[in-house]
Amino acid sequence: MSGVPVNTGHSGYVQPSSYLRRSRGQSQAVPPPPPKPETAIDRDQRMALQRIRDFLKVRTSYDVLPLSFRLIIFDTSLLVKKSLAILVQNGIVSAPLWDSKTSTFAGLLTTSDYINLIQYYWQHPDKVSRIDQFKLNSLREIEKALNVSPLETASIHPLKPLYEACRRMLETRARRIPLVDIDDETGRAMVVSVVTQYRILKFVAVNVHETQLLRKPLRHLNLGTYKGLETARMETSVFDVIHQLVAFNISSVPILNSDGVVTNVFEAVDVITLIKGGNYDDLNLNVGEALQKRPEDFPGIYTCSIDDRLDTIFDTIRKSRVHRFVVINEDSQLVGVLTLSDILEYILLEGEGDDGKIG
Repeated sequence: MSGVPVNTGHSGYVQPSSYLRRSRGQSQAVPPPPPKPETAIDRDQRMALQRIRDFLKVRTSYDVLPLSFRLIIFDTSLLVKKSLAILVQNGIVSAPLWDSKTSTFAGLLTTSDYINLIQYYWQHPDKVSRIDQFKLNSLREIEKALNVSPLETASIHPLKPLYEACRRMLETRARRIPLVDIDDETGRAMVVSVVTQYRILKFVAVNVHETQLLRKPLRHLNLGTYKGLETARMETSVFDVIHQLVAFNISSVPILNSDGVVTNVFEAVDVITLIKGGNYDDLNLNVGEALQKRPEDFPGIYTCSIDDRLDTIFDTIRKSRVHRFVVINEDSQLVGVLTLSDILEYILLEGEGDDGKIG
């Protein structure tokens, strides 16, 4: 019978105390640092954001509308040329579309659609002669040819919470949203009005006094765009800027001088001013010449610095009709761009985690 070798150099058991000893080369787990205590500014910022969200959840889109307003709706069979003349005559930059054949809401016409049309005819100069006969219901063909975003078709019922309207705009990257109700007698859809991001943010600025607690400067917030900004010069051709607007799906391009100083901003709506009379020759101008054609009551551009706080920005929105803020340094050089979409996304989603993310 063969014996079993026994290693007498080791004990047959391990003492409990050996579990407490750290082996050579074995790293010891480092406990996570304790969370930083919430400062008074952090607490005020959090409380203000929660107050804004609570406000938006109990108010409806109807609450944002003025006591009296005018609504212009275009039939999809209308000529593009006529629609442009109506927009300019009434001082508006968008209008809901209505398909009279199906009696349904057909989307929202915006300056982006006119810019897409210009881009299309620039790429197909042999078809320019057809531009005056082009109808609104053919815009889909332009979108497909350019491979750009289609007409904005998002809408919401006017009695839905304003919070839902804001989220819908963020989901679709729309700057405005039509309010579509159902007629009690016919059971058909009807467009009530259009609500813009500016009107919503101004509604918040006027009615939620806690916006005064938003005292964190922009430099400490993940708010705005500061890299990869599209810019142009006064000498840049309008067509080149239009290409930028279409290619990057943006609504404005800051205009800089040779030192990087912001001298102006070319906006998508400036294109409407150039073609309002049906004369497309002005698109051959450079940016400096085009901006001279702005109306005399043009409000100018709004700037801020990364040290400005959201409370002062909301105060500006409350007092003035603002669409964006150009972020500059002490030498007026471009730093970034803060849009109303950025502000809306921040007040809705900041601190909400994965549950608040837009899909």
